[in-house]
Amino acid sequence: MYTSHEDIGYDFEDDPKDKKTLKPHPNIDGGWAWMMVLSSFFVHILIMGSQMALGVLNVEWLEEFHQSRGLTAWVSSLSMGITLIVGPFIGLFINTCGCRRTAIVGGLVNSLGWVLSAYAANVHYLFITFGVTAGFGSGMAYLPAVVMVGRYFQKRRALAQGLSTTGTGFGAFLMTVLLKYLCAEYGWRNAMFIQGAVSLNLCVCGALMRPLSPGKDGNDPGGRDPQVLPAPSTESIKSNGPVGRAEEKGDPPGNEETLSDLAAQACQEKAGLRKNMCALRVLKTVSQLTLRVRKGFRDWYSGYFGAASLFTNRMFVAFIFWALFAYSSFVIPFIHLPEIVNLYNLSEQNDVFPLTSIIAIVHIFGKVILGIVADLPCISVWNVFLMANFTLVLSIFILPLMHTYAGLAVICALIGFSSGYFSLMPVVTEDLVGIEHLANAYGIIICANGISALLGPPFAGWIYDITQKYDFSFYMCGLLYMVGILFLLIQPCLRFIEQSRKKYMDGAHV
Repeated sequence: MYTSHEDIGYDFEDDPKDKKTLKPHPNIDGGWAWMMVLSSFFVHILIMGSQMALGVLNVEWLEEFHQSRGLTAWVSSLSMGITLIVGPFIGLFINTCGCRRTAIVGGLVNSLGWVLSAYAANVHYLFITFGVTAGFGSGMAYLPAVVMVGRYFQKRRALAQGLSTTGTGFGAFLMTVLLKYLCAEYGWRNAMFIQGAVSLNLCVCGALMRPLSPGKDGNDPGGRDPQVLPAPSTESIKSNGPVGRAEEKGDPPGNEETLSDLAAQACQEKAGLRKNMCALRVLKTVSQLTLRVRKGFRDWYSGYFGAASLFTNRMFVAFIFWALFAYSSFVIPFIHLPEIVNLYNLSEQNDVFPLTSIIAIVHIFGKVILGIVADLPCISVWNVFLMANFTLVLSIFILPLMHTYAGLAVICALIGFSSGYFSLMPVVTEDLVGIEHLANAYGIIICANGISALLGPPFAGWIYDITQKYDFSFYMCGLLYMVGILFLLIQPCLRFIEQSRKKYMDGAHV
């Protein structure tokens, strides 16, 4: 869902050894790098696209389990929220295991979550199987997809990230159609089972995430560890063993039994040496694994929790509060629009072209167009970002007033286009914290988005359960979004205060 003009991923090494100066890799900005874009594109289709289509399943769960809309919405929001919230913690797996292994395991866990959810007996079961299990697997596959594109591209990084993240829009459109068809033909349980099989393609996407510089076994280029002695050869056994000593002295062996005893003793010594070598290899493997995990944890901890200076940046803290309030207003329509369509008796028209698909398709063009406009030298990125936010919150307020398919379609198109500001989030974040802190800062923003996605849809469903109208749900979410925009509007004031304080401190030291 996110594009970047810089590396918005987490700078983890697939093989966390001491960094060495590397020559320019032939696959940077070309060659296998475009396979990374293709892999990331399909990851966005399978993960983000599927999550944007969960409104179809939300309707089925309401009919199946007869629970409140607030409680049922927790299933979808858990999956969306956990995918983003666990981002910084998935970095620990990337640090120790690499992007490829992490993504493959994530694909397996995500598929397992879908399959287990097909046997759900109640909504609370779905919290664990779909919300937590599938959500955690999604996070394990999603983050490596973003990281690997950032590693493989330098000059064309913005283009690559933009192309890969358009998979979200395509996925929302395709997965909505697919899930509606599967639910109609086979029922929602079989639909989730089939979707679990489809999600196994995440493992294929992970297998394509080939590291730029595959590590060699051992620390020495020759593959030999200087601390481990080489296995003794037959020559050394001859010269050091009992048979060798007998031959060196020139004493003839006593008899056949003596020779056979000496040969048996030599074999026993050789077997003992082999056992010792096996034990040494096991100890070496365990020690290397321990060092790898400790270094990975140390890098992960210092990369996130060591960045305490970010929280002393008042403008960045205000931006975090915006992220907490804003993202839910984009997610809520995807979860609750299918139910609104049923309440307004617009199912026939929506079946022809779903409203969520309109948001998804226009969202793709919104990302591209807003990115092009923001790149113009005469236009401020910050102003484009603010205008897009105002358009989105205005659309949220107007949506409950529309009771026809045409009116809802226009508002959904506005929501999709204005939400294209997600492509500007890394640029705005960089403007606030600087390029050196971009990766850590963006990880924190993703976490804030995840919390917003986790709480927003259940909150909207809870308001409906009280008022029996979705109108107040969207009005309340719009008001919360306005609170988030207020944190954006105070940014110039905070910037002026920071600059004044800096000038004062510089003057005091003169």
